[in-house]
Amino acid sequence: MKNLFLEETQDTPRVTLNKSDQVFEISGRSLPEDAVEFYSPVLDWIHEYSQEPNPATDFAFKLEYFNTASSKLILDMMMALKDVKGVKILWYFYEDDESIDDAGKEYAEQVNIPFEFKTIH
Repeated sequence: MKNLFLEETQDTPRVTLNKSDQVFEISGRSLPEDAVEFYSPVLDWIHEYSQEPNPATDFAFKLEYFNTASSKLILDMMMALKDVKGVKILWYFYEDDESIDDAGKEYAEQVNIPFEFKTIH
């Protein structure tokens, strides 16, 4: 399976999806002009990965900020991750950033996936 790597820009997050190295991470700011277009390859990758996942998958979200359109696609990604056996979401947020912390809690309530909250100091 091919790795997916998207370099971070001012408006889009860094995406690293690497099955062999067990790195599954989305980090940075997410406010792409077209969130559906930006996240489409990510969703395709997750769907393909779900067919033959690693025994354990820790999928990290390290987002500093995301817009409303991105929030819907983040939920779509989490819904797709529900099909991955052994998946756990690692939700990172700065200790003084209540909005990202609260968003993670809302996602955790909406999807039936183990969530681990990690504070960045």
